[in-house]
Parts: sequence; structure tokens; C-alpha cells
Amino acid sequence: MEFFCYHRDRPDSLPLRNELLEEHRSYMDRYVTEMIARGPTLTSDRDAPTGSVHILDLPDAAAARAFAFDEPGYQAGVYRDVLLRRWRNTLGRTMWDFPGGETGGNRYLVLGFGEGQAADLAAPPGRDELIAYGPLLSDDGATWLGTAALLRAPAPDTARAVLTPGRYAAIEVHHWQFGGRPS
Repeated sequence: MEFFCYHRDRPDSLPLRNELLEEHRSYMDRYVTEMIARGPTLTSDRDAPTGSVHILDLPDAAAARAFAFDEPGYQAGVYRDVLLRRWRNTLGRTMWDFPGGETGGNRYLVLGFGEGQAADLAAPPGRDELIAYGPLLSDDGATWLGTAALLRAPAPDTARAVLTPGRYAAIEVHHWQFGGRPS
């Protein structure tokens, strides 16, 4: 089962986040084979983190909750909230398989919070710029709750356009970058 997890930072939690960086990385090392994508969301100037995205393939919802809530930053109070949803990997690959590589161009997390009939269940055409893409689903996987995408795009408005206008209660666009231990 695939899961999308987004820990959003509390205001002024950067010193604590930095203090726990090695603990966070060591914790994530335990999930290296389950990881589909990972990385921080960033401020508009890309100078500081605002959250942490992880997309994983885990055995069940209990394992996903344990992953999200046992994370050292969560335990210490770095995050203000956690979005944890079932997800479906419509691209069938990890971020490390993205043909565009780990750097170059602007990268974004686009979150569409659904309302009404399901939309954007399949990856849109022109998927060359998509790093990860899939629907956000209810715990049982039966109900569409929105869509999450990681992509390369020239600007936030271009990134937002990956989702169908008018089909979402809200759409968020966050600067994002590939995560993991530096090479």
C-alpha cells in the first residue's frame, strides 16, 4: 500500500529541526527500500524548510501511522500537523527514476484537496516533468480525497496547472526539492 505523508513545520521550529537532522536522516534510512519520494518543502526564497514530504510503500495503515508519528521531528514538536493519506503511484516509479535528475529547474509539491467527483486519477499528458503523481485516497482506498504531485515547472502557476481547475476545494503549491542524505 502506498502512502503520502506531509509533515508541516511549526513556526520558528527551524533550530529544533536542524538539531534533529541526523536523527531524522537515520530514521529515514530505515525506510530506504520503501521510499518512493522524499524531500523538504521550502519557503518562497528556497532558503528554509517548511515541511517534509515522504511517499512510501508500506504494509498497511498501521505501519504508515507508525512511520508518521514515530518520526523524531514529530516526537520533538517540529511539526504543526501531519497529512497522511493512502496514495496511488500512477507513474509506477520512484523519484530517483525521474529522467530529469535530482537538480535543475524549479521543483514543486502540488496538493489538490478534492470535493465532489474524482478528478485527475491518471497522470496527465506530458508526464516528462512529473516526478511523482497520484490520487490521495481514504484509509480504505475507496474514496478520492484529492491529488498530490511532485514536478518540475518554470513557476508556481505552471505547477498548479497540472491539476484540473475548478475540481478542488483548494490547491496548494509549495517549493520542494529532492531529499535524502547528500551524496
